[in-house]
Amino acid sequence: MITPPGEALVPFRLDVPQTELDDLHARLDRTRWPDELPGVGWAYGVPRGYLKELAHHWRHVYDWRAAEARLNAWPQFTTEIDGATVHLAHVRSPEPDATPLLMTHGWPGSIVEFQRVAGPLTDPRAHGGDPADAFHLVLPSIPGFGLSGPTREPGWELLRVTGAFAELMRRLGYERYGVQGGDWGAAVSRELGRLRPDAVLGVHLNLLPNSAQTAEPTEAELAPLSDEERARTWASWERMRAWTRERQGYADIQSTRPQTLAYGLTDSPVGQLAWIAEKFKEWTDSADRPEDAVDRDQMLTNVMLYWLTGTAGSSGRIYYERAHADYWGRPPEPSTAPTALADFPRDNFIPLRHIAERTNTLVRWTSYERGGHFPAMEQPELLVADIRAFFRELRRPSTGLPQAP
Repeated sequence: MITPPGEALVPFRLDVPQTELDDLHARLDRTRWPDELPGVGWAYGVPRGYLKELAHHWRHVYDWRAAEARLNAWPQFTTEIDGATVHLAHVRSPEPDATPLLMTHGWPGSIVEFQRVAGPLTDPRAHGGDPADAFHLVLPSIPGFGLSGPTREPGWELLRVTGAFAELMRRLGYERYGVQGGDWGAAVSRELGRLRPDAVLGVHLNLLPNSAQTAEPTEAELAPLSDEERARTWASWERMRAWTRERQGYADIQSTRPQTLAYGLTDSPVGQLAWIAEKFKEWTDSADRPEDAVDRDQMLTNVMLYWLTGTAGSSGRIYYERAHADYWGRPPEPSTAPTALADFPRDNFIPLRHIAERTNTLVRWTSYERGGHFPAMEQPELLVADIRAFFRELRRPSTGLPQAP
């Protein structure tokens, strides 16, 4: 088959000039630190003592070249879709009948999130699993994020990203595939399943959009629920109230003035570090610091992709585009795609099945006792097992598996 002009996938390899690393180190050395109130912990934001320690590790211990080599172990490509550069890792399984799986990150994440799950998903035979559970992984960077950024024009909202990823899978030759994601990746994955049920085998999510209790529950809402469901509904509402009161400031800023924010985050590596590290503390199953839940150097590699590409502003623009899209505020459109949720207890919201079932075709719902917003980093074994189990069940009635190109 001849690839049409403009549809080529161009091989990509990370090779950051040493001058950029030297500049980062010089900026870290010259950090101008703010004052801090005594004894407030994380209540006002990232504690100065913690951030100084993390920045020192970034400057003197963290090894970008080793991280770069790990990323370069994945075959990577770029392609132009709808006027944007789309970067992806395409990690093929050694199993010829592996199922194609598109995994999409969110904010403030990146494809770095998937480093601990890629091996077990693509090569279960080598990781003590069943080779029938193998996947060909497609790991794109959302336009505007990291190596797919910055975007060059307005309008890169959720549905446009969804369309771009559907086109990406077509270019790769995958006619039938699964999708998986959390955060923005969950929204993209769900919309792909809704809009392309002919292509999407199933939708696996670790966050289910529009499934939390957003208003104080009424007696009429609670009446048909079991005691357990009522308790969960109240818990969902309380967490939503806490989110609105204390945690959604970052989204409000990025939904309204992402450009203003971008100047500080693009000029100051410690500013960019604090903006992301705070979310890894608040959104994970951690106690005192993000490293309770995620590997410190893996988190720093994620931060590096934002810093080196200067995409603090363009990644934040997806919030602005969503908030100003004509569909914002409308109820979600129903999806017929078979959908699974891996529910991790320390995620931002508590999902409710009776709400989710109004607009999703749920075939699997598994609640775990540990883990948070970044399960591929926090609980990779649990996430891998859940993905395998979901798609294994979907494949069972079939006589054949989706074929790789």
